[in-house]
Amino acid sequence: MDLNFENQVAVITGAASGLGLAIAQQLAQYKVKLVLIDKNQELLLQATDQLDASRHAIDITDEQAVQLLMDATGNQYGRIDILVNSAGITGITNTKSHLVESANLRTVFEVNFMGSYHTSKYALPWMLRNNYGRVLHVASIAGKEGNAGMLAYSASKAAVIGMTKVQGKEYAETGITVNALAPAVIRTALVDAMPEEQVKYMTDKIPMKRCGTLEEAAGIAIYIVSPQNSFTTGFTFDLSGGRATY
Repeated sequence: MDLNFENQVAVITGAASGLGLAIAQQLAQYKVKLVLIDKNQELLLQATDQLDASRHAIDITDEQAVQLLMDATGNQYGRIDILVNSAGITGITNTKSHLVESANLRTVFEVNFMGSYHTSKYALPWMLRNNYGRVLHVASIAGKEGNAGMLAYSASKAAVIGMTKVQGKEYAETGITVNALAPAVIRTALVDAMPEEQVKYMTDKIPMKRCGTLEEAAGIAIYIVSPQNSFTTGFTFDLSGGRATY
């Protein structure tokens, strides 16, 4: 499929590594103007030094900082066409629910859910100005099925999926689509940092018995945020090696 992103502006969170970086690298091939966000400034600069992009080290849990950046981006380019929410943390895993610390639960929700809420809240008005936009919230298969030992992560990603359904319906007549992507285990630094028994638990549930790749995940993400994806909204795309079939 010949995808056309001419003159488009994309904001990507979690752009210093993993799926966020892979999506940025692929969009760069289509000459998309990139606005890259990550909390880790050093890693962001190092990982994206080959990309023609503006880079911003902000904390997406800081609503005011997000608002300022979105408005600065919109004012600079006159538009925000694409928003990809890829920033996320797992928090403490391999822990049963009655042992989960409330502080850790709140931290995970602040990043995974509130961060995605903040960015979409302040990007959507710019999309409404042009009656066009593509929002992609990166969720997880854990948000659909729940992973034992991962209460904070699973519940926060379920909330992201819920937000996707709401926003998809709210903006369905505006030329804006809002969708989610629910990967199973994708080999990223996030996964590499998890206990091996937790990764094995998740991988064993995949009929293909392997992790997905960043290239596979980025490939479907690029289609989701493309102009060609114009009749799907409020939907959660699976990337699960056969684990999810609904």
